[in-house]
Amino acid sequence: MANVKEAARGARTVATNRKARHEYFIEEIYEAGIVLTGTEIKSVRGGRISLQEGFVLVKNGEAWLLNVNIAHYEQGNRFNHEERRDRKLLLNRREINALHEAATRRGYTLVPLRVYINERGRAKVEVGVARGKQLHDKRDTIAKRDNERDLQRAIKGDW
Repeated sequence: MANVKEAARGARTVATNRKARHEYFIEEIYEAGIVLTGTEIKSVRGGRISLQEGFVLVKNGEAWLLNVNIAHYEQGNRFNHEERRDRKLLLNRREINALHEAATRRGYTLVPLRVYINERGRAKVEVGVARGKQLHDKRDTIAKRDNERDLQRAIKGDW
């Protein structure tokens, strides 16, 4: 979630994967840069990116962002990019090794949580080490959220 310090520095969230927080318990979060082409970064800055079905895979000592849709840039003509191509993530060796170790544990996966543009204009992605939720866990999460919402309404006096 975007915090006050990020807003003051100029970082702005472009896309979030709300479904990931519903489907998974997020254990750890890593920040990574993304290798993008010219038309891709222009589409990302315009907010034309979807993380819904995306995931991260570590292969050959490199981290890759797969199945993320970045829409075509409208003014890109013939130089436009492929919408669902594999995109390399920029992490240091220690982080890649930690992600690989986490992904090989049973029941864990790597999911993109949020894409944002930092204060320097670079696209960054937050990668979460996630463990899948069971159906009863999802129901518990929904019940807690509803209870908190009701409590806030009661405090505000909207009831």
